[in-house]
Amino acid sequence: MEAVFAGFGLGLSLIIAIGAQNAFVLRQGILRAHVFAICLTCALSDAALIAAGVAGFGGLVQALPWLEPVMRWGGAVFLLVYGARAFWSAWRGDEALEASKGRGGSLKAALLTCLALTWANPHVYLDTVVLLGSVSAQYDALGFALGAMSASFVFFFTLGYGARLLVPVFARPGAWRALDMFVGAVMWVIAAGLVF
Repeated sequence: MEAVFAGFGLGLSLIIAIGAQNAFVLRQGILRAHVFAICLTCALSDAALIAAGVAGFGGLVQALPWLEPVMRWGGAVFLLVYGARAFWSAWRGDEALEASKGRGGSLKAALLTCLALTWANPHVYLDTVVLLGSVSAQYDALGFALGAMSASFVFFFTLGYGARLLVPVFARPGAWRALDMFVGAVMWVIAAGLVF
C-alpha cells in the first residue's frame, strides 16, 4: 500500500498543474461535450505512459538523442497553433454556453485534439515516463504504477465532470473570452518553455 499511495501522490502532484490537456478537459466539461470519452482518453493515455515508464521506456528515450528535439519542436508548433485558435476565439468573443446548441465539436475532432494535446506534449513524457518511471524503482513497481494510474483517473474525471459547476458562469460571453485568453496564454507559455 505504501507504493500505491506514493504513486498516487506523485502522480496527482504532477498532473494537477494546469496545462494544455487540463485546459481542454475543463473546456469540454463546461460545454458538456464528450466528457466521458475525453476523460477516459486522457486517463488511458496517462496509464499507458506510466506503464511504459515503469517498464523502463525512459532509458530508450535517453538512448535516442534525436527524439527529444523532435518531440519538443513538434509540441511547440502544435501548442502555438492551438493557442492562436484560442486567442482568435477570444477576440471574436461571440461564444456563450447554450446547452441547446451542443457546441463542442464532433467526437472525432475532440478525441483527435485530446490525443494531440496528450501525445505531442514532451512534458507528459518527462513527467510520466522519465520521472514516474525512475521514482518507481524505489517502490514495488506494480503498486506504484497502479497508484499513479489511479491518480490520473480520479483527476481527469473530477475535472471533466466537476466543470459542470461552472456552467452558470460560462453562460456569459465575457467568461468565455476570459477562458479562451487563459487557454491561449497557457498554450503559448508552455510552447515558449519548450523552445527556450
